[in-house]
Amino acid sequence: MFFVQLDFNFDAIGHLKCRFHTRSVIKVTCIFVLIKCHRKTIHMKTVIIKNYFVAILTGCLLLSTTFCIAQFKTAPKPNTLKSSGYAPVNGLKIYYEIHGQGKPLVLLHGSYMTIDMNYNAIIPLLAKSHQVIALEMQGHGRTADINRPFGYPAFADDVAGLLKHLKIDSADVLGYSLGGTVALQLAIRHPKVVSKLVIISSVYKHDGWIKPARDLFATVKPEFFDATPLKTEYDRVAPDKAHWRAFVEKNVAFDNQPFDLGVENVKAIKSPVLLICGDNDGVDFNHIAEMYSAFGGGVFGDMAGLPKSQLAILPAMTHVTLMMQTDKLAAIIIPFLAGTQQKISMH
Repeated sequence: MFFVQLDFNFDAIGHLKCRFHTRSVIKVTCIFVLIKCHRKTIHMKTVIIKNYFVAILTGCLLLSTTFCIAQFKTAPKPNTLKSSGYAPVNGLKIYYEIHGQGKPLVLLHGSYMTIDMNYNAIIPLLAKSHQVIALEMQGHGRTADINRPFGYPAFADDVAGLLKHLKIDSADVLGYSLGGTVALQLAIRHPKVVSKLVIISSVYKHDGWIKPARDLFATVKPEFFDATPLKTEYDRVAPDKAHWRAFVEKNVAFDNQPFDLGVENVKAIKSPVLLICGDNDGVDFNHIAEMYSAFGGGVFGDMAGLPKSQLAILPAMTHVTLMMQTDKLAAIIIPFLAGTQQKISMH
């Protein structure tokens, strides 16, 4: 499912190192594992290596760990920031940032992520033509957690509440992974606030992920993430650093909870939708086809004309590397939002 290379070698003092390589425009080599283990006792550490290997793969698909490291180190804070603050919404103090000017565009991040990790690289491009509103959902980043279970209806209501707080009647909405499902739920529960949708590597039901991905989710343990860049970023921005373990446990439970927004609800979405996927990003192709068909796609365009919704599948891309393709994503997203694509008409 993932095209990766793992190189194991010992350093000068007998520590085993694991290097992870992935093909992308940004060439990244990250040290993920440092196991204190002597050459002579390596056979005793097989179970440890196995657990770390699962953690690495889980990070690739679910947590976008490689993306976190690459983007966080290579993409500085955009200089497009106009304002930031905290909005009192549904018992939360939601952290948000506003970049650029133009038609409002809301950005919704993936699981465990922050604005900085997920969107720093692409915000400057989007902010050239839009008022970008990036937020951090319940428990993520600078938004403190509350005594409320994670749930797509609650997350969607929070986004709608933030827009109301900012006195924005409607906006385009872009969501990645977790954020993509939240964006769909927002369009279902609050259709009037959504103009256009951009859904990146996401699903409307748990079974939309391929079985190997769902099987992988079930192996996740909270302690896998204690020595990761996700923890480093959490410590840097979270209002309560001591809440880390509770936050991770909440995410792990939520990611394994079956859900289904309902195909009929998805079909009822009136907003034009741009679906963007990687050809090996963990989303089932049957699910992609079902979603695109629900949005009016999959027609014989030469005769019927092009639908208002669109589908883009980028080759040689995983759930992680897809979000590294800043220029390619912008080249697809910006024309869709502007409505400047070539249209086919038989009249």
